[in-house]
Amino acid sequence: MGVSNENNPTMIKPTNVQVLGEAELGCRKFGMETRNNRRALSVINQNFVGAKPYPCVVNKRVLSEANGICNKNPPVPAHRPITRKFAAQIANSKQHCPEENKKPKIAAEGLSVYEDVPIIDVEEYEAAAKDQPVPMSLEQTQMEIEMEDIFEESVIDIDSNDAKNTLAVVDYVEDLYAYYSKMEGCNRIPPDYIGQQFDINERMRSILIDWLIEVHHKFDLREETLFLTVNLIDRFLEKQSVVRKKLQLVGLVAMLLACKYEEVSLPVVDDLVVISDKAYTRKEVLEMEKLMLNTLQFNMSLPTPYVFMRRFLKAAQSDRKLELLSFFLIELCLVEYEMLKFPPSFIAAAAIYTAQCTLYGVKQWSKTCELHTKYSADQLLECSRLIVEFHQKAATGKLTGVHKKYNTSKFGYVAKCKPAHFLLVQTPYNMKGHV
Repeated sequence: MGVSNENNPTMIKPTNVQVLGEAELGCRKFGMETRNNRRALSVINQNFVGAKPYPCVVNKRVLSEANGICNKNPPVPAHRPITRKFAAQIANSKQHCPEENKKPKIAAEGLSVYEDVPIIDVEEYEAAAKDQPVPMSLEQTQMEIEMEDIFEESVIDIDSNDAKNTLAVVDYVEDLYAYYSKMEGCNRIPPDYIGQQFDINERMRSILIDWLIEVHHKFDLREETLFLTVNLIDRFLEKQSVVRKKLQLVGLVAMLLACKYEEVSLPVVDDLVVISDKAYTRKEVLEMEKLMLNTLQFNMSLPTPYVFMRRFLKAAQSDRKLELLSFFLIELCLVEYEMLKFPPSFIAAAAIYTAQCTLYGVKQWSKTCELHTKYSADQLLECSRLIVEFHQKAATGKLTGVHKKYNTSKFGYVAKCKPAHFLLVQTPYNMKGHV
């Protein structure tokens, strides 16, 4: 093999020679065969004197990055050949750049440099992997999960603010309403009882209750009194047949009994006679009172929708407007005979749910309301649609007593609120029972 002599000017230096690894040099020294990794002689470009130089492919940037040359060293000329001496200088310069040695070595174009394979520490690799940025898709998924945890609705303790209020009976209020729920199931009024009456019908009952709502408002009685009055009328008519001309007397006596049970100051019998336009005498009023008490066996303590309304409004964290609108809607239900098919607690929950939809324009029913009412929004939807229909005809129908009452400043003109028409829309989604 002819090696160029650097001191001999007549010899042409090769411009692009491979750097031989230590293993190959050792094999040549002892006459051993080496791998066929040399280039063809034409590539070595052993030019003779006077020939044009072979174009060099060595790049300064590639050499500095591939071989780990520090930036402090002077740049290497592009035409300088890679000799053993120059290769030793490059290897010596790598020792001064330990950080660069950690990077993977990429041989420059046109060079075949054999180096040892770097050994990677597993712990360092895992630690580096943890520092890598999280992909956007995984980061968004994790963010969505965290946002769901943050905005997950929680049940509110509605009795926490009344811990020191002795009238709120926080210690056993849950037991009370559990008993009310049990009692309303044991004393349900049959929804078809009016069929047993031979002289009165559903329409007469509705006219009577609509008129009693006006009388109740005129005497400025308590809300509990009105609900108990309607309850006494239905329970009495269920067990006792009444002729048409005595139906108004039944309503007046039921209100008198409710006042004696709920009110502190109540109207006297003579006032009721005057209210009836003297259609009945004092004696007839007292006789009907005895008959009604004996028929009901003096049982006046059944839960009415009002009992559940107060508790459910507290669970809904209602304001004054929501409260008034809820009572407006439930009094519309008192007039309608078909609402007897629902339990008192169910009607109360449906009235509040419908009032929320009317004011806020969206379907909403919190977990707190569902916990205390024991009814979901899906279960209330059918009753709520009936209430919306009652609301639509409240001002234009023949029975407008409730609308007139709640269309005053005392009740915040809540009767003017537009009904929640969107609850009446039958879509494939909510027809399946979803809200």
